[in-house]
Amino acid sequence: MGARMELGIAGKRALVTASSKGLGRGCAEALARAGVDLVLNARGAEALETTAEALRAYGVSVTAVAADIVTEDGRARVLEAAGAVDILVTNAGGPPPGMWSDWERDDFIRALDGNMLAPIALMKALLPGMMARGWGRVVNITSQSVKSPIAVLGLSNAARAGLTGYVAGTSRQVAPSGVTINNLLPGIHATDRATSLDSGVAEREGIPIEQARANRCETIPARRYGTAEEFGATCAFLCSQHAGFIVGQNILLDGGAVNATL
Repeated sequence: MGARMELGIAGKRALVTASSKGLGRGCAEALARAGVDLVLNARGAEALETTAEALRAYGVSVTAVAADIVTEDGRARVLEAAGAVDILVTNAGGPPPGMWSDWERDDFIRALDGNMLAPIALMKALLPGMMARGWGRVVNITSQSVKSPIAVLGLSNAARAGLTGYVAGTSRQVAPSGVTINNLLPGIHATDRATSLDSGVAEREGIPIEQARANRCETIPARRYGTAEEFGATCAFLCSQHAGFIVGQNILLDGGAVNATL
């Protein structure tokens, strides 16, 4: 029997955005468990502080910065608190649903700011330091919609696809310096976001929320929702010493929901 697998990143420092709850928190917790010191960011100070306190129980240092990462001012405050980080996990809620005919230029600019330009600005700020130190990991949480579009989420489809294209080229430029950039593409997970989506369906169709959830599970080969814990574990692996040869990839965590060979 070999030793259990260690991720080899204890003592590294990570910035995880939108990490007070849901998938962002799942990623932060998995990194804390691996011994990574954390800088957490979200807009809501109360939920953020609660999460920071919980993660300190893993014996790592946790700095919480309540700020809107999409604004230049918010980003500057987060980056100042973060200092030199080895690991960056970007996460942001998606723009609102609607129809192609609803959206004007301003709607697209807002979507691009949140789901494409903010992660790019964070990478631009932090990649040089990682490259200089010869080691770094970036994981962007995007969406299964990058591979399989969700019609009502056209703003998200567009902005996240833009980020995906940027990462495809950039990841190959920074790889010689020991820095990897990859994207994680979640399908439905048991988070607050899923509850609000299911509530919406339940309301529209006049069915109990449990029924809406059961109906959605039928569309997923794994017949269940993902968990923030298993999502976080995958993120932590991509940030580990073992993942240095995974470059510019888009990894689906969707229980098989996207029906595609490649």
